[in-house]
Amino acid sequence: MQRMMVFSTPSWKKFDVVALLLALILVASAAFAAQPHGIEVRRAAVVAADDQYVLDADIDIVLSAPLEDALNKGIPLYFLLDFELVRSRWYWFNDKVIAREQAYRLSYNALTRQYRIGIGAFYQNFPTLAEALQVMSKVRRREEIDPGTLSKGTNYTAGIRLRLDTSQLPKPFNLNALGSREWSLGSEWYRWTVTP
Repeated sequence: MQRMMVFSTPSWKKFDVVALLLALILVASAAFAAQPHGIEVRRAAVVAADDQYVLDADIDIVLSAPLEDALNKGIPLYFLLDFELVRSRWYWFNDKVIAREQAYRLSYNALTRQYRIGIGAFYQNFPTLAEALQVMSKVRRREEIDPGTLSKGTNYTAGIRLRLDTSQLPKPFNLNALGSREWSLGSEWYRWTVTP
């Protein structure tokens, strides 16, 4: 009687299925982790209105998951809208004609299940976070500029940015903000030329 030796190898088909599943999980988790968050100024302009100049801007605001979670747990988020108007001078340093900062307070009230935006002494409630962020992202007729401040025919460089004020966060969250991109939220300076 003749004996045959049989060699067995692992099932490569089973390995291929497992490798494919792992690859799909990695791709899905990378796509989930790469959801965009941040602040970006889309458009800004200084326009004439009622014998003065005002600032109009459109800003995209997308909160990161940790910021949204902290907000929903009752931690208010403070944002700063920075606006500056600079006149260039060839003979000396640039002249900063206007430098203003507007604070926004975004909070959530768990009892009423509403989001609240505070700008100075003005407060407004919203049923959803998306509605609150939409109102925050539309800067209209803000930062009134007296026409006497600007010289006709002179070019000015205007700049605007919106950023999360991490110094207003509770101390444990300040530490998170130092080491994490998800806690440091802010736009780059958006600059354009203004000629009255």
